[in-house]
Amino acid sequence: MYQIMTSDEAINLIKDGDVICLNSFLGIENPVALHEAIYRKYKATGSPKNLTMISSAGFGVWDETSNAEGYIKDGAVDKIICGHFGAMFSTKKLVLEDRFEAYNLPLGCISHAIRAQAGGIPGALSKVGLDIFVDPLVDGPGINNISHDDSLVKRVDVDGEEYLYYKLPKIDVAIIKGTVSDYKGNITFDDMYMSGDALSICQATKANGGKVIVQVDRIVNGPSRPRNTIIPGCLVDAIVMVKPQPRHAAFESLTGSFEIPYSQWTDWSEMLESRTSTKSVVNIPGNIIGKRAAMELKEDDIVNIGVGIPETVTKYARESGILDKVTLTVESGGVGGFPASGKVFGAVIGADAVYDMANQFDLYNNGGLDICFMGGIEVDKQGNVNAHRSPGTYAGIGGFANITAKTGTVIFCLTFNTKGLDVDENDGKITIRNNGSMPKFVDKITSISFSAKRARANCQKVLYVTERCVFELGEKGLRLIEVYPGVDMHGDILDLLPFEVEVDPLLQY
Repeated sequence: MYQIMTSDEAINLIKDGDVICLNSFLGIENPVALHEAIYRKYKATGSPKNLTMISSAGFGVWDETSNAEGYIKDGAVDKIICGHFGAMFSTKKLVLEDRFEAYNLPLGCISHAIRAQAGGIPGALSKVGLDIFVDPLVDGPGINNISHDDSLVKRVDVDGEEYLYYKLPKIDVAIIKGTVSDYKGNITFDDMYMSGDALSICQATKANGGKVIVQVDRIVNGPSRPRNTIIPGCLVDAIVMVKPQPRHAAFESLTGSFEIPYSQWTDWSEMLESRTSTKSVVNIPGNIIGKRAAMELKEDDIVNIGVGIPETVTKYARESGILDKVTLTVESGGVGGFPASGKVFGAVIGADAVYDMANQFDLYNNGGLDICFMGGIEVDKQGNVNAHRSPGTYAGIGGFANITAKTGTVIFCLTFNTKGLDVDENDGKITIRNNGSMPKFVDKITSISFSAKRARANCQKVLYVTERCVFELGEKGLRLIEVYPGVDMHGDILDLLPFEVEVDPLLQY
């Protein structure tokens, strides 16, 4: 039977050495009050300590002084298993200082491993991750010099086919953010942006004899509608009510509490940008890339669009009239509508549906997407892409590996080089005023996020769209298929590559 507690009382359910699983998605839906209570107790008593934290999508709030950052920095955590570290400003720096063990697994594979544990199965099989960094035959999931746990990912053979087997430690404590608890302890997520893996996390925790702690905005005396309940009260141990801070109407547009027609998507998106400081200056290379990449969209496509340069695709998809004829999706479970960006990435404006994250990755893993647009840090001659690890920094793979593993058409959107790149466009003619000092097309990439070998075996169409040209993935590696007007094929492209590429014969004339 659940009990209503203060945050400090609820945190007493956590013991030293516990494995804690969190349901947050980057910067959204974090149970901040519970994290703050953990930090208060740790500072006062030195406990709970030796914690292991598991999160499919990360649990920061874009502020290194808030949420879990404090108690992680001060030493309460021994191990983190996470899909993405981008919103955890302090933690991702500490990872590279070897302050604790840290492992990066594809977001969807963590989600499915949690669901497997909920069903009494130790782990989850997946072809996602084969031949990229997480594969034990490549690098393995450990990020730093002290992370050598080989139980998390294993390469196995099942009926003559190779898979990766993802297995997580047994979850002792679930920490969840919900909206409302009814008088039976049933938890709804009505005003939230997503439900993520909440139910699976709670089921797995209770199957292991663990404790479920839920932070809610309010408690009501009446019953919830059964179909609205995400977590039934029988799975809940502690409910902590924390009155939420008022938020601008722009954020309410992400809850699905009122209809937002297609004609208003841009208006609401601009309001969000102004509130979350994501508005950026005009990016000419990004606009060139987005305009060309958007030409690959077809009516009725099911689509995923990554953050950064890929987001410019939506601008030109709207201008061409195709945006309202495709279905956009986001990793957190949103289908339809317009995915938000910046600090509220994972939320959706005007979604048609928001379902459990594991179900979204069922769609992605099995080729349910028609096309995706992803960013990239580096590309090598073979067409392999690094999208998760830069020199001296680490964000993590997130849903990238799942999204690109089997999608029919994969479009990488990236500049030819960076750090000082200056490009102009006038009436469709491109002028490279200055090349950046850091190349994006290199002999050897830092880490493999996308395997060209696997893409060829899956017969995927893969394009690498830059501000000056387009490459495709051919049988032997990169193949130059387009050079934009105003660009010198040799001086601006071929002479700057550290390797030779095949050139489409039509470009020779």
